[in-house]
Amino acid sequence: MTGTVSAPATDAGPTVLERLAAHRLVPVVVLDDAKDADGLGSALVAGGLPVAEVTFRTAAAADAIRALRDRGDVLVGAGTVLTPDQVDAAVAAGADYVVSPGTSRAVVERCAEHGVLALPGAVTATEVQAALELGVTTVKFFPAGTSGGSKAIAALAAPFGGVRFVPTGGIGPANLDEYLALGCVAAVGGSWMVPRDLVRAGDLEAVRNLVADAVALATDLRPAV
Repeated sequence: MTGTVSAPATDAGPTVLERLAAHRLVPVVVLDDAKDADGLGSALVAGGLPVAEVTFRTAAAADAIRALRDRGDVLVGAGTVLTPDQVDAAVAAGADYVVSPGTSRAVVERCAEHGVLALPGAVTATEVQAALELGVTTVKFFPAGTSGGSKAIAALAAPFGGVRFVPTGGIGPANLDEYLALGCVAAVGGSWMVPRDLVRAGDLEAVRNLVADAVALATDLRPAV
């Protein structure tokens, strides 16, 4: 398949993007066991951040996405999606959006076929242009911390005025303000509020507290519109 992405990506995008932007933060979750997904969902909801990007780094990813989606109160996406087959698995499990570390035409086009939002990774002008050629106007900026951080995003936003970014990687409470201060940043991804070890240990109260703290900080830095 060649050419630009067909309409479904655009049709599916605004609602999901608006919801992500409204929450300001996207928790990036690694789940080793799908049975932990429901409890994590409860902690996210209780902490005021009913969003999750479940990475396809473990065999439990698809089942975890399905468990979160079945709750009905979490906006759930699939992260670290590298192939069209993984897109199929993520969509079958109920993912609302698909995130990739880089820009893959095959992945973006498969997302368009399914009518789900694709957030491919892009950290250079060439990669941003490649995403634009595929009809994508919001990209994941990853790994943010080692790719120039907020200054690099601000520089890219100058020639690409219509592009929005979801920076992820190396971001936490100490530097969140640098990213949320940028109007071109739709939301910020991070794992500091959902540590893998706490989730695996079932310490959901600690996770809830971290989530609530992250929400409070993000709200102070970027109040809801």
